[in-house]
Amino acid sequence: MQNSVTSAGAQVVLAVIPIVGIVIGGIIIFFYLLWHHHEIKLQIRTGGYKPAKFDLKTFSLLVGLLLTGTGFVLTLFFLLMAGLGYALLGGVIPLVLGLCMLVFYKVNPDFRNTNAD
Repeated sequence: MQNSVTSAGAQVVLAVIPIVGIVIGGIIIFFYLLWHHHEIKLQIRTGGYKPAKFDLKTFSLLVGLLLTGTGFVLTLFFLLMAGLGYALLGGVIPLVLGLCMLVFYKVNPDFRNTNAD
């Protein structure tokens, strides 16, 4: 077996690539948010702004189902692979969050109103 030693230049390049990617991603996100802010500001000035409706009821049900399903599968996987340990938290946390969202969906009194808006 041969031990391959990477050069110092290659190590620097490998260390800089993720940093540059994160910085460029941050810049893109910043300018998108800035552009969106200016667009909304101009819509408010001209009177054409309509705020987007957010359906919390459907969102909480969807997120609850997705997190519960994902958390159950991950919990089962980590339990079978690693047994009881800290790795199990990778599945238990989304499972509990999903169950909490489903409980929120069931007990929220605002969701009991059957009249559609």
